[in-house]
Amino acid sequence: MKATGIVRRIDDLGRIVIPKEIRRTLHIRESDPLEIYTDREGQIILKKYSPIGEMTTFAKQYAESLAQVSGHVALIADRDQFIASAGGCRQLVNQSVSKQLEEKINNRETILATKGDRNFINICDVAGVEYQHQAIAPIICEGDIIGSVVLLENNARGKMGEVEQKLVLSAAGFLGRQMEH
Repeated sequence: MKATGIVRRIDDLGRIVIPKEIRRTLHIRESDPLEIYTDREGQIILKKYSPIGEMTTFAKQYAESLAQVSGHVALIADRDQFIASAGGCRQLVNQSVSKQLEEKINNRETILATKGDRNFINICDVAGVEYQHQAIAPIICEGDIIGSVVLLENNARGKMGEVEQKLVLSAAGFLGRQMEH
């Protein structure tokens, strides 16, 4: 554990303010759920809660099915990082999503693009991840954005179209509904 040197008091309603610098560093946004842990030494630990992270095994299996059916790289991310990959790009698992992807997902945008298009985005900041085509859809659960489904293709002659767009939309819809139960 790393000491920050910041001390805060609990108010009369039992609330404590997490400093802006810490929220920014840890990508904690307003209304983000935090899980509370305690240990025997009396420490209270707050951890960002990822609802989709709870179903990592299911997400991996779903990504594998999606990659197999589509023939493309399939990725599933929560709001902060990639949690499952199939068909390639395994180095992205546990890597942060790019600011561009985060912004598009927060705006509930569905993307179908080829490199060079105006709406083509960088999905991560990891070097060596190359792709020419992308299809991306936000995962929405009970009205909240909880992640995204991404299909990637590196073959310049390949093309993504309506089929891939429908695949990511249906995958995102299915995962969102699974989280509601």
